[in-house]
Amino acid sequence: MSSPADPRRAAPGREPGAPISRRAFTAAGLAAPLAGLLAGCGRGADAAPGVLRVLDSYGNEPDSTLIGDALTKAADAVGVELERVSVDGSALIQKVLQQGSSGTLPDILMLDNPNLQQIAATTALRPFGELGIPTDGYAEGILDAGTYDGQVYGLAPTVNTIALFYDVRALDEAGVEPPTTWEELRETAAALTGDGRHGIAFCASADYEGTWQFLPFFWSAEADETAIDSRPAAEALGLLQDLVADGSASPSVVNWGQVEVKDQFVAGRAAMMINGPWQIPGMADVEGLEYDVVEIPVPAAGSPSVAPLGGEVWTVPATGDSTKESLAAEVLTEFFSDESQLTMGAERYTVPGRTALAEPYLRRRPEMETFTELVGDARARTAQLGDEWPATATALYTAVQLAMTRQASPAEALARAEEQL
Repeated sequence: MSSPADPRRAAPGREPGAPISRRAFTAAGLAAPLAGLLAGCGRGADAAPGVLRVLDSYGNEPDSTLIGDALTKAADAVGVELERVSVDGSALIQKVLQQGSSGTLPDILMLDNPNLQQIAATTALRPFGELGIPTDGYAEGILDAGTYDGQVYGLAPTVNTIALFYDVRALDEAGVEPPTTWEELRETAAALTGDGRHGIAFCASADYEGTWQFLPFFWSAEADETAIDSRPAAEALGLLQDLVADGSASPSVVNWGQVEVKDQFVAGRAAMMINGPWQIPGMADVEGLEYDVVEIPVPAAGSPSVAPLGGEVWTVPATGDSTKESLAAEVLTEFFSDESQLTMGAERYTVPGRTALAEPYLRRRPEMETFTELVGDARARTAQLGDEWPATATALYTAVQLAMTRQASPAEALARAEEQL
């Protein structure tokens, strides 16, 4: 995700985070290169020998404990101790900005993947190639998410994306199959609508979750981030607008985050939903709920299914302390090990970053098959635009809101959003 100030409304660390503006970096004094500045900054009481400082946003349970256990195991293997601080996802970037400007960045830093390129652009991070951290075997999208200016600055040990959940009994009773194309989605959602239930629920909120959920339709239509007012983009947005207009989806989608979407689904008020695997643990004990997961429908049979890549990347800040930077690299190398990825993936319902781990992972979590297949070709949100992605992400959710609330046609909404860029 994921993938929002990451409000992390459902599960911190699993939904798309909020990219930050160039203006925020400039105001915080980070637009200029930091390496020289940080090399001369003392770390004071925080620079205890043999102790590495870690900053992340895993404040929720069970993620906080699961990530903490994996980090501790990696640190034990290296022979160092960790001093870990977790802040709310919405406060993480501001914390990074403050620490960067004062020369007190941690030794290990977690970032939501859309934020990495903007942080790396300030020279506040060390390239993994210089630190000897292995980067082989990862899916292309994961490497794209962690790369800036041709160098890898961060990796996600496990990742996620979104797909279409459906209520098995509801579809059986309606005599329909899970949709695979846009036309089938229209027909199936309409057939499932009635008696206090909508055919489908999704998030179209005025934030980065709204953009995140629109991207599979946008990309599968072969729309392009460099020209968001294209005809394919308007067709993708038109599909979502039509689902609301004909009653197959609730008008409230403009206010729903992914948590609220899940709530509608488990309460039986939506027969299908677009959501991520972080919702699976919360649905395990829902009485009478039988569901399955398939890829999000594409424009036509044979069209590519393109999913957005969610997940957090781990980095080594340029603190100026070469010894601790080397130790941090050793800890992350252990943290990225195959067994660590498999364990975290199974415990957190996230997919290991290394593609070769798909088969052993699915032996542990067979219910994650659809998400595992999607991750192999999932696309990083910053892959095309790099650190210019945030403005486009904002423009896209603005267009989604305009279209969903019938303030503009899809083409008009996207044209007005394009004017912002």
